[in-house]
Amino acid sequence: MKPATLLSSRLLVALWLALYGAAAAANGIAVIVNPDSGIDSISREEVSHLFLGRIKHLQPGMPALVIDTLPLRQAFYQSLVRRGIPEINAYWARLRFSGRTQPPLQIEDAAMVIERVARDRNAIGYINGALVDSRVKTVLRLED
Repeated sequence: MKPATLLSSRLLVALWLALYGAAAAANGIAVIVNPDSGIDSISREEVSHLFLGRIKHLQPGMPALVIDTLPLRQAFYQSLVRRGIPEINAYWARLRFSGRTQPPLQIEDAAMVIERVARDRNAIGYINGALVDSRVKTVLRLED
């Protein structure tokens, strides 16, 4: 691929990600779990602790499968903890180096996140609030 084509492709991807993130901010970001998880709501603080690896269970005896949705990652962490992706990546690099924990599973799109959460009672993720359907349950909505 020619350098000019590669640059324009990267710009298009960056623009798409920015627009997707802006659309998600308009609809809010829904933190979702499996409807059979037994969880009806979760605090912002608990979500922060889960997604930053400080707690590892949704409920006692239920290890959490924590999922990042890549196109929303910037908007999610900015809304949740007021930190950008460089800070989040540096945070996880320190934790990985220490061997204490692993970062959330990263999934490319919301449809795949919904499928994974719908299949796994221990999963928690986030998607654009407009995409929530009956296969998952919203337990927290983040508005910017």
